[in-house]
Amino acid sequence: MEIRWLEDFIALARTRHFSRAADEQNVTQPTFSRRIKLLEEEMGATLVNRQTLPLSLTPAGEEFLRLCEQVTERVRLTRERLHRLVEEQAQRVLLAAPQSLLSYLLPDWLATYDLQELVVPYLRATSWLLPDYFQALERGECDLALCYWPVERCELELDTSAFHYQVIGKELLVPVSVADDSGRPRFVLPGSRRSPLPLMAYHPRGLLNAAITAHLARQPDATHFNVVNESIQTTNVKELIGLGYGVGWLPQRVAQKALDDGRLVRAGEVRWNVPLEIRLYRHRNRQHSGLEALWERLAQFEVPLASVSPSPGDPS
Repeated sequence: MEIRWLEDFIALARTRHFSRAADEQNVTQPTFSRRIKLLEEEMGATLVNRQTLPLSLTPAGEEFLRLCEQVTERVRLTRERLHRLVEEQAQRVLLAAPQSLLSYLLPDWLATYDLQELVVPYLRATSWLLPDYFQALERGECDLALCYWPVERCELELDTSAFHYQVIGKELLVPVSVADDSGRPRFVLPGSRRSPLPLMAYHPRGLLNAAITAHLARQPDATHFNVVNESIQTTNVKELIGLGYGVGWLPQRVAQKALDDGRLVRAGEVRWNVPLEIRLYRHRNRQHSGLEALWERLAQFEVPLASVSPSPGDPS
C-alpha cells in the first residue's frame, strides 16, 4: 500500500466522483479506479458504494477515511520536519582545526560570534599537517580550515592562491620547561654544544616546527638541542614537557594555566617567543549560503577578537 493510494481515497471521498478525483490526482480514470480497487482488496472490505449518485462511502470506507487522513497528515508533518532538517544541515559549516585550536580557542570564538549552531568541528582533522587542510578544502571535505600561520618569514612550500583567509586572532609560541627546586627553569635556552637541551619537537613537516626553526635562525645566539620526541599534537608535547623530559614550545593558550599555577615556567627570554597569526581559510570556489553568511559576518570585525598578550611575569 502506497501513501498516494491513501491520498487517492481522500480525493475520492471529497469529490464523490471517480473522474474528478482522477483529474485531481493527475492519473487516468482506469488507473485511479484500479488503485481504489487495490485498496479495497488490501483492506478486505468494500470501501465505496458505487450504486449511489454521487457515490458514497460504506461504513468501512468512512472508518478507513479517518485512517487515511491521520496517516497522510503525519506523513506531511514528518516530510516538513525532514525538509527543515535538510535545510539546516545545508546551512551548517564544517570546520577543520588542529587539536590545540579546537580545544583552547574554538569554543570561545564560536560563542563570541554566536556560531555554535552554524559551525560543526570536523574531528578527523585534529592530527593533520598543514597541507592536509588545504587539500581537504580543495576537495570539499570541509568548508573552513582554522590554522596557525607564521607572522615572520617562513618557507612553507604551499600554494594558497586558490583560497581566501581572514585573520581571527594572534598567538605566541612560548618556550617552557618544568621548574627546578629554586623555581627556575630546569632547561634554559639557548643550551650549549656541550649540554644540548632535550627538545620536545613538533613534526618536522609541520607548520609549528617550520615557524620555530625560522625564528631561531634569526636569533644571534645559536640554539643547541637533542631532539628526543616529535609530535603533531601540542597536548603530547605539553605532557612530556610537564613530566620533565625537556624543553619545548607551546601556544600560550595551551600553556597559560600551567604557567599560572607554576607547573611550567618560561624557558627563555621574550625574544625566544614565536609570533603567530590564527587564520581562517576557505576555498574561493566553495560556496553555500551558510558559509557566505558566516564569512560576511566575520568580515565586519576589523580587529581580531581572539588574541593573546604577554603576561605580567614574562621574562624580558
